[in-house]
Amino acid sequence: MKRCEVKENAKWNLEYFFKNTEEYKNSILKTEELLKELVSMKGSLTKDKENFYKFLNLDDEIEKNLENIYVYSYLNHYSDTNDETGKKLKNQADKLEEKVANETSFIRSELLSNDYDYILNLMANDKRFDEYRFSIEKMFRYKNHTLSEAEERIISLASNALGTADNAFSALDNADVNFGKIIIDGKEVELTHSNYIKLIGHKDQNTRKRVFEQYYKYYVDHKETIAELYKGQVKQDIFYSTIRKYHSPLEASLYGDNINVEVYKNLINTIHENLEPIYEYMKVRKEYMGVKELHMYDIYTDLIKENPKTFTYEEAKAKVLEALNPLGDTYIKDLKNIFDSSRVDVYPNDGKRSGAYQWGSYYAVPFVSTNFDGTEDSVSTIAHELGHAMHSFYSKKNQCHTNANYPIFLAEIASTVNEVLLSEYNIKNAQNDTEKLLYLTDFLDKFRATVYRQTMFAEFEMLIHDMEQKGNAITSETLYQTYYNLNKLYYGDNVISDKLIGYEWSRIPHFYTPFYVYKYATGFMAAVSIATDILNNKPQSLENYLNFLASGCSKYPLDTLKACGVDMTTKEPIEKAIKLFKNRLKMVEEIIKKEEEYGKE
Repeated sequence: MKRCEVKENAKWNLEYFFKNTEEYKNSILKTEELLKELVSMKGSLTKDKENFYKFLNLDDEIEKNLENIYVYSYLNHYSDTNDETGKKLKNQADKLEEKVANETSFIRSELLSNDYDYILNLMANDKRFDEYRFSIEKMFRYKNHTLSEAEERIISLASNALGTADNAFSALDNADVNFGKIIIDGKEVELTHSNYIKLIGHKDQNTRKRVFEQYYKYYVDHKETIAELYKGQVKQDIFYSTIRKYHSPLEASLYGDNINVEVYKNLINTIHENLEPIYEYMKVRKEYMGVKELHMYDIYTDLIKENPKTFTYEEAKAKVLEALNPLGDTYIKDLKNIFDSSRVDVYPNDGKRSGAYQWGSYYAVPFVSTNFDGTEDSVSTIAHELGHAMHSFYSKKNQCHTNANYPIFLAEIASTVNEVLLSEYNIKNAQNDTEKLLYLTDFLDKFRATVYRQTMFAEFEMLIHDMEQKGNAITSETLYQTYYNLNKLYYGDNVISDKLIGYEWSRIPHFYTPFYVYKYATGFMAAVSIATDILNNKPQSLENYLNFLASGCSKYPLDTLKACGVDMTTKEPIEKAIKLFKNRLKMVEEIIKKEEEYGKE
C-alpha cells in the first residue's frame, strides 16, 4: 500500500505532538530562544542557588522540547521515507539537536569543576531540586573520571578518528558485503544478511550446509581485515578506560549503571554451571530431526513448521489482551487505551521503516510501529512492543522528565515479560500436541539465542579485552580459537562445532559496542523471573512489577530490580529462568515420547 491508502485507525495520530505545522515551528523557535538564554549563563551556572535552579529548569525544558521535536520529525519520516516533507522534518530535527549539543557542551565540565559538597549545599532543604537530585548524583559519580575541559575537547575531537574501526566494519559488512548467489530449491537467489536466517532454517540439511558455508566464506576471505578492525576497537576501549582512570574497559562500560564487574562474571559463571539443559536440548533436537549428526547450521531450523493459523489485527489484539490478563485490570485498561487511541501504526506501506519499535517523547508517549502480517510471529511482536510502550507510559506518567527514561539495562524486561505471558497462554490453549510443541520449542529457541548465546558473546568480549590488557598478542587465529572453544563449551558434544563457526565472532556488529550484549541475557532472565512469580501468584509480585514499570531511572537499575524481587547480583534469578527452560524441555520430551508410542497426530 501507499501511505495514503492505509486506514486512519491503523496509523499514528501525530497530533499528540503538534496540532499543526505552525505549532511545530514555534516549538523550534522557542527551543532556540531558551538555548540562547542558557548559553548566556555560561560561567555562572552554580554562582548561587537561584542561578543553579534556573539553569536546571532551562536545561530540562530544552531537552523536553528537543525530544518532542526530534521524535515527531523522525516518526513522520519513518512513516514514509520517500516523502519529502518527512525528510525535511528529519533534517530540521538533526540540525537542532546538533546545535543544542554543540552549544551546551560546556555544561558538564563547568558543573564538575565544583566540589559535590558545594552542589549539595546549594540544593539543601529545597524541594524544588528534588526532581534533579538523582541525575546530578549520577553526573558527579563521573567527576574522578572526567578530565580538564581542554583534555575533554581533545578527546572529543579525536572521537571521530577513534571510531574508525566501527565505521569500517559497518562499511565492510553492509555496503561492501557480497555473499554471492546460491541455488535454493532450483531457483537462484542472492544470499544476504536479511535472508540468511530464513535460508539457514531450510528443511533440507544439505541446503542448510551450502548456505552456511557460502555465507561464512566471506568472513574467512576477510578474516585478517576484520581481525585488525576488531583489535582496533579493543585498543580503543582500553584507551578510553585507561585515560579515564578505570581498571578495565569492562568496568568503564558498567560504571554508568553502577554495576559491579562481579555481576557480569556472575552471569557467566552461573551459566557455566547450568550448561547441561542446553546440551540436553541439542540432544532432543538431534533425535527429533532424525539427523546422523547435528551441526551448527541445523540449530536454526524450526522443529515444528510454523503455525498455519493467521490472524486479523483485531484478533491479534484480543489474543494479546487475554494473554496479558495476569497483569491486572489497570494494566489491561491502559493497554486498551493505547490500542484505541491511534498510537499503533499497524501495517507495512511503501517507504515505511522495516521492523517494529516503540518510541515517544515526554509530552507524547507512547507510539508503536509494527509491520503486521497476520502470522503468529507478528502477534508476538505486538505483545513485545506493547510491553515497551507500557513501560514508557508508566515511567513517564509517574516520573519527572529527568527520571523518566529507563536505562538500557532494564529496557527489554517489560517486553519479554509480555512474551513469556503470551507463550504461557499459547501453551495452555494449544489445540493439540503438535501446536503445543511449536510454542514450547519457540520458547526454548529464544532462550538459547538470548541467554546462552549472548552470554557466550559476553564471555568472548571479556576474554579478548583481558588478553589485550595483559599484553598478549591478538591475531586472527587467537580470535578464531577463543571463539571456537567457547562455542564447543556452550553447545556440547551433541552438536558438531563446525570449523567455520569459529569465524562467527567476525560478523557480530554488537562487539563494536563493548560489553553490551550481556544486557540481553540479564534482561531476559529477569523477565522470566518476574513473569513466573506473577503466574504463580507470589504475594506482592504484581504490585512490585507495576512499581517497576513506573520507576523509570529514579534509581540505579539493580536497585530498581531488587525492589521488584529480582537480585541480579545473585544466582537466584538466573537459576529460576533455567528452571523454566528445563520444565519446558521436559514437556517437549514427554510429547515426543507420546508421539513415538502412539504416532504423530
